[in-house]
Amino acid sequence: MPLFKKRSVQEPQTEFEFTDIAADESTTEADLQAVMEKYDREANVRVWDGIPKVVVRYMLVAFAIYSVLLNFGLEWETRIERASFVGILVFLVFIVFPAQKGARKKLNYIPWYDVILAVLGGGSYFYFVFNLDKIIQNTIRLSTLDLVIGIIGVLVTLEACRRAVGIPIVIVSSLFIIYMVFFTSKPLAINVYNLFYTTEGVIGTPIRACSTFIVLFVIFGAFLEKTGISQFFIELANSIAGSSSGGPAKVAVISSALCGMVSGSSVGNTVTTGSVTIPMMKKNGYRPEFAGAVEAASSTGGQIMPPIMGAAAFLMVEYTGLDYGTIASRAILPAVLYFAGIFIAVHLEAKRMGLKGLSRDQLPQFGKLLLRKGYLLIPLVLLVVMMMKATMSLAAIVATGAAIVVSMFSKETRINIHKFFDALENGARSTLTVGIACAVAGTIACVITTTGIGAKLISAIVGLSGGHIFIAMLLTMVTCIILGMGVPTTANYVIMATTCAPILIKMGMEMLSAHMFVFYFGIVADITPPVALAAYAGSAIAKSKPMKTAVTATTLAIAAFIVPYCFGMNPALLFIDCTIFEAIQVIITSLLGVFGVSAGLRGYVFSNLKVWQRLLIIAGGLTLVYPGTLTDIIGIVLVAFVCVTSKLAKKTPPVAEA
Repeated sequence: MPLFKKRSVQEPQTEFEFTDIAADESTTEADLQAVMEKYDREANVRVWDGIPKVVVRYMLVAFAIYSVLLNFGLEWETRIERASFVGILVFLVFIVFPAQKGARKKLNYIPWYDVILAVLGGGSYFYFVFNLDKIIQNTIRLSTLDLVIGIIGVLVTLEACRRAVGIPIVIVSSLFIIYMVFFTSKPLAINVYNLFYTTEGVIGTPIRACSTFIVLFVIFGAFLEKTGISQFFIELANSIAGSSSGGPAKVAVISSALCGMVSGSSVGNTVTTGSVTIPMMKKNGYRPEFAGAVEAASSTGGQIMPPIMGAAAFLMVEYTGLDYGTIASRAILPAVLYFAGIFIAVHLEAKRMGLKGLSRDQLPQFGKLLLRKGYLLIPLVLLVVMMMKATMSLAAIVATGAAIVVSMFSKETRINIHKFFDALENGARSTLTVGIACAVAGTIACVITTTGIGAKLISAIVGLSGGHIFIAMLLTMVTCIILGMGVPTTANYVIMATTCAPILIKMGMEMLSAHMFVFYFGIVADITPPVALAAYAGSAIAKSKPMKTAVTATTLAIAAFIVPYCFGMNPALLFIDCTIFEAIQVIITSLLGVFGVSAGLRGYVFSNLKVWQRLLIIAGGLTLVYPGTLTDIIGIVLVAFVCVTSKLAKKTPPVAEA
């Protein structure tokens, strides 16, 4: 079944039509599902049918409703709320996710050991819930049973995370726990108590954030998806850029940016929007590697796109203490530069190859489209407004209600009772991945705060860097890319904020700059070789070489590797400590700088660039991106010089060939 319905011959020709990719690329829904299962663990779930399917479905629905009630209705002790949330989470992970990724799926089958693990994992947390008073009174004087339950709870949680998220985060957490247990002088009982029975471990700050508002935003995204907003975003992108040179690629950039900011999954967004945009790009004349790379880079960038930022913006409020409006507004320019770089590269590639856009007759009209479907944007607008005036939990619930209401405006978008339960089920299933990753991230935070290893890591980085902030940033970048491999956006940021951001802050970097720096490099792990899951997913749809697609995606997203260094060393790029005039200057020169770097990497402006021209315009672009009057002047001169020489070379008639 295609992502969007095909238009019947009776429908008016003014309606925009998406072509069924199955007819064009021999790609079926089963093929797309296979891609998702290969590169996105969240899609690798057990297959249920009949009564078992109904039971699992409504277990997930009940979990979603319970999560809402934890925020609006139930007023329990903090540890009871968090432990019960994680207990249900762990239990459902073993019901939903098989032990092996890509394992042969048997219908309605769950092995006996998974049942045991589900009961042990979930039961350990509910043991904590029902014995809370006794454990509080005893504190670190754990009984043998308390100690065994705590150890089982931590180990089973790690296994649940391996299934739902992947091995990298489990390895990192395990190394920290091993250090805590075997390389510190604290008794085992104290370590287990800190990890399992306090709000500094698995039920620490990450789970507090997940259970109080992240889960609500995930559910909001599931309801928003049911309104058909992804289709609206693609149609909107087509109406804006579809007819320009290389239009389909520009459509991919715009639509993926819009869809990605609420999806929370680079791989999921790549497959969802890429199933439509990648075949369109290939038909337009783009190489398969380039088509897959454009979609992967754009979908990954959607995670850094305000106002949602894959829900990481709300976590950033927790870790920085800044209000949401400040974070969202200061994240705008770096995100714009990221997508401007991809958009410019796409445009220059189209010009170099002489590619045209789609016929305007095939595209929706912008004004008519907004009148017909613009109401779908109301929940997003309401969410942002509510975030400025109310709590994040209330904003998410109100926006979810608005999504349900606006869906009723049209039969095409209406959320009926079946879609309502589908949204709850999908929201709960997505929460399993995010939640279990947050629980494991809590163990990392616990080790750092209770053992003093954080100070040792900071000292090690400072020693390796020799006190130079740029070298420290390089080392932190590599660490973030490694730790961010295959981790969901929210958990990704939690890990980076806990382990890497304090290092840069200690080195003297401004707090928000440090958090944005580690967030950016944690996210781009999805397109950075060798573990570039989003790029590999794009290559599977484009039928291109995976590594070549990943390398191309990295060059397209070059702004994500440059801009963080710039706002890390000069926070004016985040509009911190700058006047209005300076802000305007930063915006203009940064955009020119991204143009210079993108043009140099693509090797084209008005004509093909020679090696010396490419080096000059890249150098000019880099100096323009870094805020500063002298660097701006140098950059403008270099970029202008290359543009002029490229224009003159185009006017010069070519030498006749023999």
